[in-house]
Amino acid sequence: MLVIKNGLVHDAVNKTPYTADIVCENGKIISISGNVDVADSKEVEVIDATGLHIYPGFVEAHGHIGLDGYGIGYEGQDYNELNDPITPQLNAIDGINPFDEAFEYAREAGVTTVATGPGSSNVIGGTFTAIKTYGKRIDNMIVKDKVAMKCAFGENPKRCYKTKSIYSRMTTAAKLREMLYKAKEYNAKIKEAGEDISKKPAFDYKLEALLPVVNKEIPLKAHAHRADDIFTAIRIAKDLDVNLTLEHCTEGHLIVDELVKDNYPVAVGPSFGQATKVELKNKTFKTPGVLSKAGLNVSIITDCPVIPLQYLPLCAGLAVESGMDPFDALKAITINPARHLGIEDRVGSISVGKDADFVITDGVPFNIETKVRYTIIGSEIVYKR
Repeated sequence: MLVIKNGLVHDAVNKTPYTADIVCENGKIISISGNVDVADSKEVEVIDATGLHIYPGFVEAHGHIGLDGYGIGYEGQDYNELNDPITPQLNAIDGINPFDEAFEYAREAGVTTVATGPGSSNVIGGTFTAIKTYGKRIDNMIVKDKVAMKCAFGENPKRCYKTKSIYSRMTTAAKLREMLYKAKEYNAKIKEAGEDISKKPAFDYKLEALLPVVNKEIPLKAHAHRADDIFTAIRIAKDLDVNLTLEHCTEGHLIVDELVKDNYPVAVGPSFGQATKVELKNKTFKTPGVLSKAGLNVSIITDCPVIPLQYLPLCAGLAVESGMDPFDALKAITINPARHLGIEDRVGSISVGKDADFVITDGVPFNIETKVRYTIIGSEIVYKR
């Protein structure tokens, strides 16, 4: 049992923080109340958080941690398959290295849950997974195996496959449509065949992998920076009747009135650093604040390793400096990404029944002077300053 006493709780649900004692057992939060009487027992671990701040463990909605390892160079990268632009059959958990040092740095900054998966070289890259940032074996770190199917628009597929099969944005869109149409047809044949094996279509691993998308079990996770690419992603999702999340959404502030009409979840970033390609020239830390004020479910992302994951709270702070409401910024690295990924029943806020994941700090986490004192995952202290 773990008991955290006398801390100021920022639960990501209530805007006003409050002082409380939190009791955790078997990796879950079992009570949040005042003045818990802790029996003197070796089986109870107590953290005195007097004068400290307690937040939900921070959540990253989009990155490539464990697949693009720290200090390994290009040859060690596992987040893009460059031999085929259409690879929905790839699964992130088959490439993640839990011993990547980036996980340790993330924990030290209070990041406890991440969505990681294929990059944006391919029109369809494969499935993202949601995992905790602590563990030796990926199978034991999983929060949800498949959270989304990665697809990409804009410059990346064009650049990576320019001499092979993709030269224009129209081709990217056509290839994605083709695979979704085929998956829908494949799905219909399977349902029509029922239990009659002789009538089932020949097994196709790529189409099989897209069944959760066409059945609306997971969304397309659409890499789109430029406004026209964002609209193409939305158009295809509507035409093919699939769910969608918008990733990066760099020019979202230019089209906020249109995005509000469709109300798809948006993950904004990476907003720090130089614009390294044409479609990033309008990036700004103002974007998450503009979109959140309009009522959208906004997550702030690092797209690690583009921005190292340990700077996720700093990115939220820079968004606040650019006009974002501080409580919205907190939600953008806690409950909003949890909702974005469909795992809000387990992580993203401090609530009874959820995973006992916390970051305990000596100040507001958006400030660079603030220090993380403890990071806790599943009731276990995984970092202590």
